Amino acid sequence: MSDPMKSMLRKIHGMAARCVLRLVNDGLKMQAVQVGVLADETIDDVERVQNYGLTSVPLPGAEGICLFLGADRAHGVVIAMDDRRYRLKGLKGGEVALYTDEGDSVVLKRGRIMEATTETFNLKAGTAVNIETPVYNVAATTGVNFKTPAFGLTDMSGGAATATMTGSLHTTGLITTDADVVAGTVSQRGHEHPENDNGGPTGPPIGG
Repeated sequence: MSDPMKSMLRKIHGMAARCVLRLVNDGLKMQAVQVGVLADETIDDVERVQNYGLTSVPLPGAEGICLFLGADRAHGVVIAMDDRRYRLKGLKGGEVALYTDEGDSVVLKRGRIMEATTETFNLKAGTAVNIETPVYNVAATTGVNFKTPAFGLTDMSGGAATATMTGSLHTTGLITTDADVVAGTVSQRGHEHPENDNGGPTGPPIGG
């Protein structure tokens, strides 16, 4: 084999290599990393190319593929990076997941199920949060708190809705209604009870 051919093969062999992440600089327009390519070779300021709309800061020890354009070690780019220590395993065909080393994850599962797992979930929307679903279930083992100046409840057309509660209700403010209030079977507008003077029934409440 001629020397030019040997030189070309060396360049081809040197154009791609597995690498191990050592440091990340995420303050640049294009993320830069320090990687170890060979046992004794460290390369600084290698650009890490990520997919548009998705970005991450992998931890030291993650593994990737580094390409060297023109087989020049000074012009490397990392095109893929994974971390076998924390990658979610056991997904079914077609499923997609986001994950972190702390155990947080968002999984798009088969059956059109989206499952998010975390300790604290914060949602910020500058204008509105709109949810449309046939059934909305909340299971809060400690409590549910609303901080809002007003709370409204209507049916889907904006008409009257029905609310049911099992348990007690306590309020520190005034309760008003445009309709009657029935306690048990006793109407608060039309109830009568014996008078204190001669035992006769009273009239209905004034304003009832």
